[in-house]
Amino acid sequence: MDKKQIKIGFVTVSDRASRGDYEDLGGPAMQEWISNALTNDWQPVARLIADEQDLIESTLIELVDQEECCLILTTGGTGPAKRDVTPEATEKVCDKILDGFAEQMRAVSLQYVPTAILSRQIAGTRGSCLIINLPGKPSAIGECLEAVFPAVPYCVDLIEGPYLETDDSFIKAFRPKHAKKPQA
Repeated sequence: MDKKQIKIGFVTVSDRASRGDYEDLGGPAMQEWISNALTNDWQPVARLIADEQDLIESTLIELVDQEECCLILTTGGTGPAKRDVTPEATEKVCDKILDGFAEQMRAVSLQYVPTAILSRQIAGTRGSCLIINLPGKPSAIGECLEAVFPAVPYCVDLIEGPYLETDDSFIKAFRPKHAKKPQA
């Protein structure tokens, strides 16, 4: 059986960080979290781009269709400001929107800040890839991933992506008994 390289996309959407006005903290925070969560060998595919809907769309399409990522995490561009267009771009390129991810992320974020109700992040699928919009703040990235990641590996299974395995001491994935890989 040909074992395909697992690729995970990380997209930071920020006008200022893409211009070099300040350091991108969100992208590295997402990569570090996934490094702690997964036990599979995987390859990061990172992008730092401006808040432009066409650019966000084309970047997501490239990461799915050319790079063949099975999971893409985005950070930034999910607020109510005029330039915040990550959810619109994500929705435009997705086959299906998975509302439960957004509902859970906002519910968890509301435990920390009342402005979580302003967040518009969404999640959806394109082909065999799950795309999740995350907040911009590194601590909020971790809080949201902790809340939704237990469902991510099984979701990737259902859309015919690779079998993602987690480090149970960091985050435990949930799979129904019939979907668990037999132990060798």
